[in-house]
Amino acid sequence: MSKFANHNFAGQKALIRVDFNVPLDKQTLAITDDTRIRAALPTIKKILGDGGSVILMSHLGRPKEGPEDKYSLKHLINHLGELLGLKVEFADDCIGEQAVQKAAALQPGQVLLLENLRFYKQEEKGDEGFAEKLSKLGDVYVNDAFGTAHRAHASTAVIAKFFPGDKKMFGLLMEGEVSSAEKVLHNSEKPFVAIIGGAKVSDKILILENLLERATDIIIGGGMAYTFFKAQGGNIGNSLCEEDRLETAKEILKKAEEKGVCIHLPSDSVIADKFDAEANTSAAPSNNIPDGWLGLDIGQNACEQFCNVIKESKTILWNGPMGVFEMHKFQHGTKAVATAVAEATQDGAFSLVGGGDSVAAVNQFGYADKVSYVSTGGGAMLEYFEGKVLPGIAAINE
Repeated sequence: MSKFANHNFAGQKALIRVDFNVPLDKQTLAITDDTRIRAALPTIKKILGDGGSVILMSHLGRPKEGPEDKYSLKHLINHLGELLGLKVEFADDCIGEQAVQKAAALQPGQVLLLENLRFYKQEEKGDEGFAEKLSKLGDVYVNDAFGTAHRAHASTAVIAKFFPGDKKMFGLLMEGEVSSAEKVLHNSEKPFVAIIGGAKVSDKILILENLLERATDIIIGGGMAYTFFKAQGGNIGNSLCEEDRLETAKEILKKAEEKGVCIHLPSDSVIADKFDAEANTSAAPSNNIPDGWLGLDIGQNACEQFCNVIKESKTILWNGPMGVFEMHKFQHGTKAVATAVAEATQDGAFSLVGGGDSVAAVNQFGYADKVSYVSTGGGAMLEYFEGKVLPGIAAINE
């Protein structure tokens, strides 16, 4: 059983680091996507259900010089209150007199939201004095912000040192993220396919190298595939290519061969005469794209080839789209992969989807509840799969 589930929060004030960095409409400042807020609800409700009270702290956006209205967490109070079915108290500062008084006055079953942590430069600097001031507001520290676990900030890592071992823990969201990632990285059932897409090889080099030690198959799609085709002497027309990564691509292919990992590149592509939703389209082998044309999605043969590999797999990691799925003409490949991942999951495979674009794709195509786990932490998940130690996780485990 989890440490969090076993803990009785009755009469305790739980200081929870959540990730409420949600998109707001520029004009009305209304929340346009509340996924991250909903993700934290089970943790909050468990504490309130035990008879504890909750103090929430988060960042929002990237404020440059102190407080700015458009980055204020006060814009979230009403919606959060509706989701929880209670009135949410708000402190217009995260440290200071008002925060201290409101935290002290909290009764069991009540929720207090603190103002944006990043209104203080000390948050991102990991300042110890700032972390200590925050720590004094609660009895127990709960980190439920996987999206910021790769940052050694005051509220995500440094603060944990002010709580004894039995008074600091992951929340339910963080536990789910960590155990899903661990399962894929360290306890994967074979065959294990990693589907890696997106625009740039440079963004995915470390994850590819780490997966060469673990996966049986790696599917490469998206713009990054064309760097691999060019590295092998192919003609890619005007497709995306990182000229300075051609040697890297060759090395990855060579290492994969040495380790017996099967790398699958898209045999054909949907090509367009310009990067535009209304462009003229055609099909071509991915290593023989005519000049003036560019690949914007994987082709029909590649879809079938990739889907066959996915359906044979027992563990699936998906990070990055197969094409420019935001445009209707170029979404077929990403949609086909999403469908195959959902079907394989139904047949008993464990599937983890992470990274902003892949998550957006499974949501867009209605498959979010058809895969085993959808990660909320883009950068954090990427760094975890690159084999890095995440400060927010290490701080709780120490």
